[in-house]
Amino acid sequence: MEKIMEDIRKTAEVLNDLIKINNDRIAGYEKAIAELPVADVDLKALFSSLIEQSERLKTELQQHISAWDNKVDEQTTASGKVYRVWMDIKQTFAVNDRRAVLESCEYGEDAAQKAYREAEQEEGISTAAKALISGQKAQLKASHDHVKQLRDREKVN
Repeated sequence: MEKIMEDIRKTAEVLNDLIKINNDRIAGYEKAIAELPVADVDLKALFSSLIEQSERLKTELQQHISAWDNKVDEQTTASGKVYRVWMDIKQTFAVNDRRAVLESCEYGEDAAQKAYREAEQEEGISTAAKALISGQKAQLKASHDHVKQLRDREKVN
C-alpha cells in the first residue's frame, strides 16, 4: 500500500511540474503577443492558439491529478521565469523582428519538450499518466515544429 501511495505522490508531482511548464508557456506567449507590432496579426493568432493549447493540456493534467485529490499547482517554474526574462532581452535588441520573437518562442518550446521528455522517463508514475504525458508531448512537438518552420522562413537581417 505504501508503494502505491508513493507512486501516486510521484505521479502528482510530475504532473504538477507539467502544469507549471504550461503556465510558463501561456505567460511566454501572452508576453510575445503584447510585444508584437499590430501588423503581426498572423503571429498573434498563432500564439493565441498555443495559449489555448496549453490551457487544454493543463486541464487534462489537473483532471488526472484531481482523481487523487492532490494539490494542483498554479505557479510558474524558475526556468519559465528565465525564459520570460530572456524574451525581454531579445525584445530590447530586436524590436519589430519577427525572427527574434519566433526564436524566443522556439526556445520556450524546446524547454517544454525537454520537460515532457524528462517526465516521460520518470520512474514510479502511473501508466495512465505516462500515456497522458506522451500524448501531450506529441501535441507540443507539432507546435514546436510549426514555430521552428515559421522562424526558418524569416529572413536573417
